[in-house]
Amino acid sequence: MLRRRYDSSCILAPYFPCDEIDKFAKVHRVFGASNVIKMIQMVEERNREDAVKALVYEATTRIRDPVYGSTGAICQLQKMVQELKMQLESMEARVMELQQQRDQFWGILLIVDLLSSINGGSNFSLDFDDSMAYDPVNFPAECDGWII
Repeated sequence: MLRRRYDSSCILAPYFPCDEIDKFAKVHRVFGASNVIKMIQMVEERNREDAVKALVYEATTRIRDPVYGSTGAICQLQKMVQELKMQLESMEARVMELQQQRDQFWGILLIVDLLSSINGGSNFSLDFDDSMAYDPVNFPAECDGWII
């Protein structure tokens, strides 16, 4: 693995503690220790920790995928975002469809109620109550002891 011993005075010591040797090993394998030191020295001290995190991430993804590295991971994430956007659009369209069906159903029930009252008033009554007001997307799983 690594030939040198851990030196607490090294510029890399604050960013690669001795109990996290695997992180340094990955960065060393991909970039080389002298290149890492040069890169860290080029970054402002307040931004060095973030730079080291980026180097560790890049080294890890480069080892996992030598051809594409982090670009492959980014492309996969972008593909997932696109798929999720399409699913969201599909679900939004379905919600709109269900809301239209609900509105049509309410229209039919109101006509039936109106015709019922005109035709002598049978026992049929369409009283609006809270159980009819639920949105199909947010409909509760339990209502007064019965389960859907």
